[in-house]
Amino acid sequence: MFPLQRGRRLRVNESIRSLVRETTLSPSDFMFPMFITEGENVKVEIPSMVGIYRRSIDLTVEEVKEIFALGIRAVNIYVKVDESLKDNTGKEAWNTDGLMQRAIKAIKTACPEMIVMPDVALDPYSIYGHDGIIENGDIANDATNEALVKMAVSHAQAGADFVAPSDMMDGRVLRLRQGLDAAGFHNVGIMSYSAKYASAFYGPFRDALDSAPVDNAEIPKDKKTYQMDYANRIEAIKEALMDVEEGADMVMVKPGIAYLDIVREVKNAVNVPVTVFHVSGEYAMIKAASERGWLDHDKIMMEQLMCIKRAGASLISTYFAKEAAILLNK
Repeated sequence: MFPLQRGRRLRVNESIRSLVRETTLSPSDFMFPMFITEGENVKVEIPSMVGIYRRSIDLTVEEVKEIFALGIRAVNIYVKVDESLKDNTGKEAWNTDGLMQRAIKAIKTACPEMIVMPDVALDPYSIYGHDGIIENGDIANDATNEALVKMAVSHAQAGADFVAPSDMMDGRVLRLRQGLDAAGFHNVGIMSYSAKYASAFYGPFRDALDSAPVDNAEIPKDKKTYQMDYANRIEAIKEALMDVEEGADMVMVKPGIAYLDIVREVKNAVNVPVTVFHVSGEYAMIKAASERGWLDHDKIMMEQLMCIKRAGASLISTYFAKEAAILLNK
């Protein structure tokens, strides 16, 4: 009780504050999402994501080397697929000579210690922009799972360390684990997007990959039949627990800052590492506000990342990974 207890004694100066700090950040806490496109020496900035680029494989490899030197140890990779390769089956997703497969091989050859977690979902390959195969005007869950298995196995064959299913189909983690094991990839892990909400924060990401659902009256207009309702909390815990039971080595909560209550709930419920995706919309808001002088970019960036870690994240997938690592290394 006051005056015997004075909390301010532990806040007198930075040295004391650092001694009793409960949460810390390091570059190894981050995973860097990267967008890959065809060609050579291609680097195209994404207008809604200042400082983030679609890169060809050769420039992606150079960027991977640079961020590895900063202490970042994981990348989450996505590809922008040519329109001519898209269909309803997503079959380009398991092409052994596809853009994703070539990118994985190139990264692992150039930087073997970098952990590569390719995205597993059909939306970049779909003519409809959905994460699954359309049948009778809806997403065919089980048919999509079979396609995802072929996709994940092709990623493992290319050298992926983990596969990262972001599709939110029921039972896909079990099917992926069975498929990877049957193909001999027992040590390839699964980082499951377990609590992925149907969020408006994904807009800039869909610009990056041209993967938004198309306007077609015969198919679902959005992803709410498989991504989660943002009004729900208990459902997130259930989804995470089911994924762990099905064989997930890590689970993910997405988005980040607006869902820190969910991060803590999931962290308390599971016994595997929890990844949090600090998503494109959250990134874009900080960039836009700081460009107008309304916020201090670096202070807000670091505060948000620290808060995500404090909520329970073991790993943070963030477009700020490189910028934050540079600051931390200083």
